[in-house]
Amino acid sequence: MHATTVIQRRVLAPGVIALSLDAAALAQATRPGQYAMVIPPSAQTAATALAIYEAEGKLASILFFTIGRRTHELAELRAGDRLDVIGPLGNGFDVSGSERDVAIVAGGVGIASVFLCAQALLRAGARVRLFYGARTAELLVDAQRFAEAGCKLVEATDDGTRGHRGFVTAALEREPKPEIIYACGPTPMLRAVARVAAELGVRAQLSLEETFGCGIGGCWGCVVPLVGSSAQAPSFPPAADGGSDVVYARICREGPVFWADELRW
Repeated sequence: MHATTVIQRRVLAPGVIALSLDAAALAQATRPGQYAMVIPPSAQTAATALAIYEAEGKLASILFFTIGRRTHELAELRAGDRLDVIGPLGNGFDVSGSERDVAIVAGGVGIASVFLCAQALLRAGARVRLFYGARTAELLVDAQRFAEAGCKLVEATDDGTRGHRGFVTAALEREPKPEIIYACGPTPMLRAVARVAAELGVRAQLSLEETFGCGIGGCWGCVVPLVGSSAQAPSFPPAADGGSDVVYARICREGPVFWADELRW
């Protein structure tokens, strides 16, 4: 657990908050795509899983939409307030590959999971296109931050107020084929990304969004079916020994990032 202090609170859009934390140990340990279990100050509600948005030097940040009691409580924090977090947790994105033409797809709050991924890929010399979708232009939060980092932006909004009108995956289908796809967002969007990746013949890493009970794999309340041959599959008897060739993996523990072609959802 890390006892952190809020350094800065930013309101990125109505109901969208970014908290910068004084958390050197957390920042140094975090890999792209990992998350933290954040404990509301009152401790009257359970910890909530939030993506680690930034991690550099002594600063780590979380970016979230206020959608329930826990996030509304967190949204009330101000500079100087204390906040306990457990992390970093999860496997994160694998950015060790040799691909140099990369697509990142983010939907809504999924943008919080991909900034560190984009930074790592850009540092490695990759060309990174960010396909960013939201309901309205106002909710395409921090898009300019990605552009300034070196990403090419392809935006989509449900109402057509910026970029492509409609699903961000439709914009992905229209662009030149990437070598690999990284994605985070709502499940319907991730399913569509998996379909597009299969049609294009490229692999995709998907960071699944889920409500976690414990965040450490103990409660088995956040499972997803996964092919048993996956390197991420939990240890179960193989099919030849009376087991199944599909197993249930914990999103919080074995994930939250999975290869799209290994999911059986």
